[in-house]
Amino acid sequence: MTAQTPARPRKKKSRRGKFLIITVIVLGVLLVAADFALAAAGEYQIAQRMREKLQLSEDPSVRINGFPFTLQALRGDYQHVEIRAYGVPIRNEQQNVDLRDLDVEADLLHTRVELADLLAGNVSKATIDTVKGSVRIKALDLNRLANQVTPFDKLSIEPDNRVATTTPADPKAPKTTAAVKLSGQTNVAGKVVTLTAYGQIALVSGAIQINIDDIELDDASLKQIVPQLRQALAIKIDPGTLPFGATPTAVEVESGSFKLSGEIADVPLVQR
Repeated sequence: MTAQTPARPRKKKSRRGKFLIITVIVLGVLLVAADFALAAAGEYQIAQRMREKLQLSEDPSVRINGFPFTLQALRGDYQHVEIRAYGVPIRNEQQNVDLRDLDVEADLLHTRVELADLLAGNVSKATIDTVKGSVRIKALDLNRLANQVTPFDKLSIEPDNRVATTTPADPKAPKTTAAVKLSGQTNVAGKVVTLTAYGQIALVSGAIQINIDDIELDDASLKQIVPQLRQALAIKIDPGTLPFGATPTAVEVESGSFKLSGEIADVPLVQR
């Protein structure tokens, strides 16, 4: 009989393979954690600078998009940084601007700053290729501004879906007008009247101008007050420039707000 060769033990090899897999997983987790930690540190520094630049009472929300962060940091080129601040007040007596509940957004495309400078908070040399900025003016401010002329209550903002959307000759061109529907209440001789107003908003000298074409009342016997209500709702809302000094170039009606937006190129992250 021929003696059989004993099989080689496989347990040791199997354990070694499992150990290598676990080691790779642990290293991967540590690298990801380190990447997120670096990103968080960078976001904190940008938030501090943006609080000063935008004159906010607290740090805005900052998110550096893109993974891995470390690769962007080594290049000194952060492809997309999102900055968000909500409930921002703007008061400028000289320009007669008094808004109390703005949402401010800025998308920074290709922010260029060395990692060591960013983590040290030294962003004096940081530049941004393009900033897309916007502000949202909400119904709360609209209601307050309208009340300066005629008593309004519970005003809401919606797109006017009765108006068919037409395709512009240049789809990339900024939209300078948009159809709007305003709903709310007013008081006539002690009687609460529900109204629905239809019209459009237009971009005029960097501000939003509301123009009302038609008003429907729940009490048709009061139609004589329609011209007065139309004039009272013809409000111009000027929030000033957008984040980083961008000039407003487009308007939009969203559910609950008006949106002004624009772009600016080749700007410093902070004022020099």
